Amino acid sequence: MSNLVLTLFLTVAVTSSINAGPLHASCKIKWIFGIPCSDVKQKIVNQFEAWKGPEGCKNGGEKCLYTLTSQSDTELKGVHETPVKHYKDDLTFTMKSDGNVCNVDGYSTSELWYAILDHSTNYCNLHNLITGSGLDKVSGYTETTSDSVCTQYSSADCEKY
Repeated sequence: MSNLVLTLFLTVAVTSSINAGPLHASCKIKWIFGIPCSDVKQKIVNQFEAWKGPEGCKNGGEKCLYTLTSQSDTELKGVHETPVKHYKDDLTFTMKSDGNVCNVDGYSTSELWYAILDHSTNYCNLHNLITGSGLDKVSGYTETTSDSVCTQYSSADCEKY
């Protein structure tokens, strides 16, 4: 059993060093929106609600099966389930107001402890909610992430995932 654990650890370490990304399938994104955080929060909540059922999966995408699990003034938490294999990823949006500008830290991580690569699913989990809600169109919008903090970010195809 200890050889299996060692082999798994080495596989994770080698794969991560090759990909130069996180050791676990996950994604961190920073956004800036030129609108108040209360508006940002409501748009994200509305998008969770719009994509809670399986309807958005019909054409092969993954704009579906989102569940909002908790919310406070400055944080939203939820889960996204992939429609085919039913993998689950935990999502967190943390908001900080700076006048009428909202700074948001987004984080998505696979619930599977052994997940290493994800075909950019964790990135798309977050990005799709932002674009689906239209937040990418508000004034002052910026999105910042990279392969070093977001698994397979540079190969993202969010129409598929």
